[in-house]
Amino acid sequence: MLNGKFGIIFGVANKRSIAWATALALHEAGARLAFTYQGDRLKENVEGLTNEAMPGSLLLPCDVTKQDEVDATFRRVGEEFGRLDFLIHSIAYAPREALGGEYLDTSRDAFVTALEISAYSLVQLSRAAMPLMIEGGSIVCMSYYGAEKVVAGYNVMGVAKSALEASTRYLANDLGPRNIRVNAISAGPIQTLSARGVSDFSTMLKHHAERAALRRNVEAREVGATAVFLCSPMSSGITGEVIHVDCGYSIMGM
Repeated sequence: MLNGKFGIIFGVANKRSIAWATALALHEAGARLAFTYQGDRLKENVEGLTNEAMPGSLLLPCDVTKQDEVDATFRRVGEEFGRLDFLIHSIAYAPREALGGEYLDTSRDAFVTALEISAYSLVQLSRAAMPLMIEGGSIVCMSYYGAEKVVAGYNVMGVAKSALEASTRYLANDLGPRNIRVNAISAGPIQTLSARGVSDFSTMLKHHAERAALRRNVEAREVGATAVFLCSPMSSGITGEVIHVDCGYSIMGM
């Protein structure tokens, strides 16, 4: 489905991350991938995963708060691949203390950090990717239902994800004339290491499984499969959308 396609993935941290499940799905579909990492510790994680599953992958350091690293990343992708067909944005961060208690107590620094890394980075990376998407392309980001409704403990990350989803729509409009599509996947809660930073996450998982239409929690591989679809020609008429991959949780009322 993606044979001969080139893509870059931001946000792989470990084997349990949604980004890694997405990478495996894209690789199995035939795509050649580049990965970014932040810092030496994460480099070891990403390098270990890719060496085993897809040796020869391009690994690049990239901290989205440093524009020079972003510029260098896309310069290397251009040199190595010649073009870019898709980009996966799976980056989110907020200080741990902002993911619990009351949203009212969110500090200015926590708010700015969460919005910059979790939402503005999509704008930043899309702008950098655009010149390489010479044949059109697909940009996919990862969101969560807390962008739409209040989820206890999600707090400033919910606000950041809301900004991410709004950015998806505005970017879809800006990039549409260049045949570049931008979509978001709103995944249900998944047991990842980063998710454990949300207070009382185990209760969230239990509630979701009880209330979702399919009466279970979504799996990371299902998110990856949706990303493959959004990066493929099969979704050529879809842009600016938030696609829920949450076992039907978001359709439920009472």
